[in-house]
Amino acid sequence: MKFSKLFLIALSASLFVSCSNDEESNEPKGVYDKGVFILNEGSDVKGTISYLNDDLITFTKDAYGPANNEDNPGGYLQNIFFNGDNAYIISGGSDVINVVNRYTFKLVDKIETGLENPRYGVAKDGKAYVTNANTYGSSSNPAGHTDDYVAIIDLKTNKYESKIDLNATANRLVLENGKLYITEPYNSTKLLVVNIATKKLEAPIEIGSSADCIEEENGFLYILRGPFGSRSEIVKVKLSDKSVSKITFPESLDGAGYMDIEDDKVYYTVGSSVYVINANATTASTTPILTATLSAKGYVYGFAVNDNRIYVADGGDFGANSKAFIYNLAGTLEKEIAVGIGPNGFYFND
Repeated sequence: MKFSKLFLIALSASLFVSCSNDEESNEPKGVYDKGVFILNEGSDVKGTISYLNDDLITFTKDAYGPANNEDNPGGYLQNIFFNGDNAYIISGGSDVINVVNRYTFKLVDKIETGLENPRYGVAKDGKAYVTNANTYGSSSNPAGHTDDYVAIIDLKTNKYESKIDLNATANRLVLENGKLYITEPYNSTKLLVVNIATKKLEAPIEIGSSADCIEEENGFLYILRGPFGSRSEIVKVKLSDKSVSKITFPESLDGAGYMDIEDDKVYYTVGSSVYVINANATTASTTPILTATLSAKGYVYGFAVNDNRIYVADGGDFGANSKAFIYNLAGTLEKEIAVGIGPNGFYFND
């Protein structure tokens, strides 16, 4: 009996410690937990990353520099993606990916080989897949930039491993069911499809020109097109059979810029206004839920929707620091903050 009682006491203590540890795991993992990073593209020399906590009070204008003895993350910062405890900051201007701890922003490593004008990245099963525009913008290849590729990076070693040549232009991407879906932003009318197991291109999907933002929701890809001189569209691709349907905007919504999906609603921008439709809608809304008040030379350059908030970045004139704005879903401004030069994206450290 004594042994049984002692065993039960020990077991109770063990359970108590276990529960206590679970509670402790809910504590912030670092100063940059529970908030949003705002990527400031900057110049060809240097960009910055700002941070705003979920409370909309705690703000750091430059999270990277002070955490790393003023190390330079590179110029023309393009994208951030996450894997585990790390954040990967892509510098298109300096051909480098800075690997930092996502909660402290301390530098872990730099990936500096195998990259040529890197654009966007995703991570899966210990590998990162990064689109590279290669000679994008070069006078030596003005016709179509068909030398773009996907760089494959081993995230255990943070080393470039190999590449997948695309014979096409590559930009934004998503990874679903073992396949990369990559938008071509300019001359092509195709959505690229790459099988990551075989590292081979599959048959592309016809979606129309000037495809940019791409998101996956409930088995569908949503792709925003804003071609110059023609109607904007949201293209829906059903992943199970690759069938395509479209929501064509009226002429009043020409020049659609950005799109994001949250809680089965599709948010998109035209000019400085934000619109919303249900994910299963068949027509576009022409009534904005908000219109941002931007600077005289400003335009929407970054956009996101997350946890009942809408985030809009003012591109500014790239000669000075700019601003970001946070609204609730009713369109009421909750916060205006001064950030860095050319804010182009919001990345949530949930």
